[in-house]
Formats: sequence, C-alpha cells, structure tokens
Amino acid sequence: MFFQANEAHHAMKQILSIQSHVAYGYVGNRAATLPLQRLGHEVTVINTVQFSNHTGYLKWTGEVFSAAHIESILDGLESLGALGKMDALLTGYLGDPAIGDIILSVLDRLPQGTRWLCDPVMGDVGRGFFVRPGIPDYFREKALARASIITPNQFELEYLAGRQILTLEDARAACRMIHEIGPETVLLTSLIHDGTRDDEIQMLASSKSGEQFLATTPRLQFDPAPNGAGDCTSALFLGHILSGAPLDQALSKTASSIFALFEKTLAAGRRELNMIAAQDDFARPAPLAVTTL
Repeated sequence: MFFQANEAHHAMKQILSIQSHVAYGYVGNRAATLPLQRLGHEVTVINTVQFSNHTGYLKWTGEVFSAAHIESILDGLESLGALGKMDALLTGYLGDPAIGDIILSVLDRLPQGTRWLCDPVMGDVGRGFFVRPGIPDYFREKALARASIITPNQFELEYLAGRQILTLEDARAACRMIHEIGPETVLLTSLIHDGTRDDEIQMLASSKSGEQFLATTPRLQFDPAPNGAGDCTSALFLGHILSGAPLDQALSKTASSIFALFEKTLAAGRRELNMIAAQDDFARPAPLAVTTL
C-alpha cells in the first residue's frame, strides 16, 4: 500500500511535550518539536533537564531540573488555562522516577480523553538498561496502564512484555500482551528478527483492535549512531495520528521520514541528526509500502 502525505487539511492540535533539552544537537524536546511543528501542530515544551549536549558524548554540563521545578512550570501553565487546551501529552527520557509520578498527575489535569504517547526510554540491545533504578519498574507497573500509545525499541518491548523477541510472531504477540495492559497503540520502533535481512530494519505498528502493519527500510551503518532518532520517531508518529492518519499511514509516513533523516545525516557525515535538512521529509514524506500482517 502507498499513501499520499498531505494532511494539511486537518486541524492543528495542541501537544504538551515533557522531555530533556540540550543546547547543542537534537535529542528530547529538541528532536520532537520541529517535526510536530512541520506537521502543523502547536507544541508546549517543558524541559526536564538542560544540558550542553546529549550524553552520547560522555561529557556534558548542565543540570537535571527538580520535581518542584517541573511542578512550578505546570502550575503556571494551568493558571493560564493552557493545560485545559491540550490534545496530547508526549513524554520520553525520564531523568528521575519522581518525574514519572508528576507525569501521571499531569494526566489528571489535562482534558479527559487526552492521548498520552509514552516513549518508555530505558535501554537498548547490546547496552542493556541505562536509566536510574526505579524507572523500568515505573514504566511497566504504572505507565503502561495509563498510556494511549507507547513507542518502545525491541529491548524495551521485551522487558515490558516479559518475553524474548526472536521471530516476527514473537514481536506481534508481545504487542498483543501490551494491549491487554492498556495502550491502544504500540509502535515497535526498531525490529530485527530471524527473518530480517542484514541490510534492513523494520518498524511494527499494532492496534488493540487487532490490526498490525510492518514497514521495512534499508539499514544504514553509522559509527557512532546519532542520538535522538527515537525521540523524533515518537513525535512524527504522534503527529500523524493526531492529524487523523490511520495506523498504516502513520507507520508508513513515520518510517519514510526517519529513513530520509538518516540518509541526510549519513550523507553529511554528522554526529547529530540532520534535522533541518530533513524538515521537508517530515512534512511531505515519500510514499513507503507497508505490509498488512
């Protein structure tokens, strides 16, 4: 199936994004805001940290904001009436489990029916967990029951579902297990199984209704891999869902845009995602075939 990329006729949505911030580069809110804006949405940003650069460089300056700081920003937004206008909540990396509890309380201050896209950032294949103790438990024991959409990588989905993913059917079954806990939609952002070729990578989108779709793109080789791609992926997927795209179209457009971003980043020889060069690929992604499972 192929899709056209014009969603401009859909109404602008209001999104509250609570994530990290870096002065240099593109991770967290820096990787999420531009894609959402290019899709025609308004983004209200709360930064959980302010660092000079992302931690992939192994050294950085800045600070993690306290839970009290985040609460203060939320109180200010609420006094303006801004929280009552939100259509969606977007969250990613949590510096501290206390921020996770604040996010749960935020849901109770947003309009009923507000969709929460939770990117359960915890770790990755080969690296294992890289977050503070308590955060994996938070995602599995608290966040899953409240989230509308989750966007785990393969390592994170294995942990959340409590099962290893070796085959495509393993991945599909893991998604179904997650739906039973709460989320309407699961986007598995990086899937490699026993049927995946060495030169490709896949994304799997799954709905509680039973629909499941697979997107396949070439696997580009980076050394080191750029940080922030997951944050950008989650933002794009949420943006397309909020614009009214069905699940298969949202998957197609997201996978197409991320591959274009990777292509432009690799061509430029950059350590950071080449976000500005790829911005038109966010707004008008090239058609990409997806498979109905």
